[in-house]
Amino acid sequence: MKKGDRIEGTVVRYDFPNVGIVQVEENGENQYVKVKNAIKGQRVSAVINKKKHGLLEGRLTEVLKRADNEIDSPCPHFAECGGCTYQTFPYEEQLKIKEEQLMRLFKNALGDGFKDLEEGYEGILAGPDKTEYRNKMEFSFSDEYKDGPLALGMHKRGSTYDVVNTFDCRIVDEDYRRILKTTYEFFADKNIPFYHKMKHEGILRHLCVRKGRKSGEILVFLVTSSQWEDIFSGEEWDAVLNDWKDSLLKIELKGSFAGILHIKNDSLADAVKDEGETILYGRDYFEEELLGLKFKISPFSFFQNNSLGAEILYSKVKEYFFEGVKGKPVVYDLYSGTGTIAQIVSGSTSKTIGVEIVEEAVEAARESAKRNNIDNCEFLAGDVLECLDEIDNLPDYIILDPPRDGINPKALNKILGYGVGNIVYVSCKPSSLARDLESFYANGYRIGKCCFVDLFPSTYHCETVCLLKKE
Repeated sequence: MKKGDRIEGTVVRYDFPNVGIVQVEENGENQYVKVKNAIKGQRVSAVINKKKHGLLEGRLTEVLKRADNEIDSPCPHFAECGGCTYQTFPYEEQLKIKEEQLMRLFKNALGDGFKDLEEGYEGILAGPDKTEYRNKMEFSFSDEYKDGPLALGMHKRGSTYDVVNTFDCRIVDEDYRRILKTTYEFFADKNIPFYHKMKHEGILRHLCVRKGRKSGEILVFLVTSSQWEDIFSGEEWDAVLNDWKDSLLKIELKGSFAGILHIKNDSLADAVKDEGETILYGRDYFEEELLGLKFKISPFSFFQNNSLGAEILYSKVKEYFFEGVKGKPVVYDLYSGTGTIAQIVSGSTSKTIGVEIVEEAVEAARESAKRNNIDNCEFLAGDVLECLDEIDNLPDYIILDPPRDGINPKALNKILGYGVGNIVYVSCKPSSLARDLESFYANGYRIGKCCFVDLFPSTYHCETVCLLKKE
């Protein structure tokens, strides 16, 4: 087989993340091809597009036969949208799919150390909601197809350019869907151009919606380039934004708007960035409650995307933290976001020090701690690698919740250098954790307990929590 060949075969196993291993019979022998989005039990066709590390990789073109345990998707966008992966499986099967992938990943990464994970493994914990669970969505403006009509929604499966209108998305609630459709209809009627990622021309970039599951507060921000200046005068553009705001305020919602914002972003990267913020209505944050504590969440500060699922996740973090804790320890909460974990464990610490690089998240954490009457938390803004040298108090325990790429190797060496007895590691990208575990094992740590937490039903994403104990 070579690049460009079309193949057919049966998916016989999974590799993380969401890669099916397709068995293809050729000349009486079985060969294997990695095909993303192909699911165990399906018979699929694919086109070979490259060879990497000795393995052929292909692009899925068609599911010829569904797996025996597949069902019809509840979402009308599933066939086109790239947001979800496992909606055609009952939820119990989704959990099995994720568990199988993750156990294979850690077995390959840990070698002999995998027995520690097996002994300490506490299973995969289900999310409390199977649909309408997300508290944050970033929708993209584009065209439905090249030179086609305006679209606002999620990227088409396998495409970084085309966007699918996802007005009936199942992983967000009705308020999101109504805000999305109203915004689409408003700008389609105004005939305002979207920002073309390749040409770097146009205006409309993203629509972001965040909502507190318990508070019901909604924060909406429209992200555009400043190229409106080529079409509108300042007064005309202000009128457009105010009309959009008024159209949102007329929507009948279950929740209520905390704020409606306009954010300028002229960066070339296809990412939501803040290069200038204007409040059109209300304020520039919303509030949410977790495990009895209230948190202030600004537009770009990190907060778990599934509020009720986060309570399960953080309860497990707290449980692992208490494993062997003595007295009132000093605790580092590194990559602390809006300070959720730091505040949740603070009742059992003499001092908790959170470090987070996003300054607005640090400010939100400080304000939340005041509101929650917590006075033993200190939050520092900066890179973990640099901030660790500035802290006078040495840690007794450490909690880690790094971004998707894991921990900077230099920062990890500093963290391991403290030699604390217990470290709790929360990972949103298990392959990053699997890589970092090599350093932990090399420095005398072993997995004491481990579990997976499904914060993202219908997708291939899953959280991992590990208690690492130093021998």
